[in-house]
Amino acid sequence: MKQIQQIFDNAEQLFSMVDIEQALDKLAIKLTEHFSQTNPVLLCVMKGSVITAGHLLPKLTFSLELDYIHVTRYGDKTVGGKLVWLHQPAIDLTDRTVILIEDIFDVGLTLQSLRDYCMQAGAKSVSCVTLINKLHDNKLGLSPEFIGLTVPDRYVFGFGMDYKGYWRNAPGIYAVRESDL
Repeated sequence: MKQIQQIFDNAEQLFSMVDIEQALDKLAIKLTEHFSQTNPVLLCVMKGSVITAGHLLPKLTFSLELDYIHVTRYGDKTVGGKLVWLHQPAIDLTDRTVILIEDIFDVGLTLQSLRDYCMQAGAKSVSCVTLINKLHDNKLGLSPEFIGLTVPDRYVFGFGMDYKGYWRNAPGIYAVRESDL
């Protein structure tokens, strides 16, 4: 447990709660402009985006339905592996506008699989809003249409994102020091 505390103590804060709320305010304006007349289904991608969704939803002033989808490539590890499906949405996606709420756009494998799933389930369209876009050249598939903040190619945690299962509750976005990886 001491090592987990040291990760937080040694981490570099990239974005404060104020920074995050400002980014979410801007995303809410854009989402309202694009989707307020579409009766969308928002799918919270568990577990990482639960905090983002919780802060974003009250800023959206239009009718929508909310469900969740749960897939993971990381589990409690720091590198992605095989995609594991844990929960599919209960809401029928046929002829619906779907908005995926993601915590981070890293490589894009998870997001592409989620987009494919929604389209195969009959969605009229699928868009993605992500709080964080990680900068690197190894991206696959379509980028999210709505991006809140950008981080360098470092391992980040906080505001829903974890480090080995911990620190989803960290109040901001933090980067793990290279020496701690």
